[in-house]
Amino acid sequence: MSAALTTRRLTKTYKGVAAVDALDLAVDPGTLFGFLGPNGAGKSTTIRMLLGLVRPTSGEVEVLGEPMGPGRGMAALRRVGALIEDPAFWNYLSGRRNLEYFARAAGPDDGREARLGRIDEVLETVELTAAAGKKVKAYSHGMRQRLGIARALLGAPELLILDEPTNGLDPQGIAEIRSLLRRLADGGTTVFVSSHLLAEVEAMCDRVGVLAHGRLVADGPPSNLRASSARLRVGVDDPSRAERILAGLPGVTVETVAGVNGALRVRLAEPATPAGVNASLVQAGVAVHELAQEHERLEDVFLDLVGGASVPR
Repeated sequence: MSAALTTRRLTKTYKGVAAVDALDLAVDPGTLFGFLGPNGAGKSTTIRMLLGLVRPTSGEVEVLGEPMGPGRGMAALRRVGALIEDPAFWNYLSGRRNLEYFARAAGPDDGREARLGRIDEVLETVELTAAAGKKVKAYSHGMRQRLGIARALLGAPELLILDEPTNGLDPQGIAEIRSLLRRLADGGTTVFVSSHLLAEVEAMCDRVGVLAHGRLVADGPPSNLRASSARLRVGVDDPSRAERILAGLPGVTVETVAGVNGALRVRLAEPATPAGVNASLVQAGVAVHELAQEHERLEDVFLDLVGGASVPR
């Protein structure tokens, strides 16, 4: 089975500076792929090249098995839905009427009736059926985003490309979009979504690619992006003494020392183990009242990977 989306050495330079630098990607059909990176990493430029809106300086793009380029790829793009930045609508029209206009205007004439016939279906998919008759000016930001996704779904796309679809949403709106994208992917649609909301991407995506300075620095399931070493929170009665003892143990690195409750955060690599840490402290006469493993967050891995790039906080 061919990939839904492939790039090979994809590069875009502006005045000699690489916004995207030799990017290699392969997104399998039916995958919910999260494309992460700090501001200026090259995410939006990449998406515009995928959609044929920006011409690459070099490299190749294939969408749904078809090469993209001047005069090529139009048939593939008809099987793609996209939402780039904030969706624009006629505020004085209802959500349904907006979709009717877009269904008539978007795509080949021979697919117009099919697009019009999907309006009720896409409204139900994005959970806007009850609000379909309301004017868009009365919609919340989250409702407008969902209407934008509904518009992108009118052509029954095999691939959905979304650029920061949860930007500016409150927690409820983020949860609604996350649930919607998960349902679409579970239904067989390939979803490619860029975001800097790392916890949300970790919660919903099958695979994550991390972009920094135009380069892909990590690619895989969210769990595989985490460091293989373990982190522990160690509560002791004498943090200073405990830090000196732990600093001498092979494979143990003390990352932080907190004054409250005498807690230390340590990272373990082979041959260190939690049991060994505990035994060494107890044998040295340090009282241990807490020893808990901490699961490293994707945010921590992300900050390590991008290496000082400008990261949204």
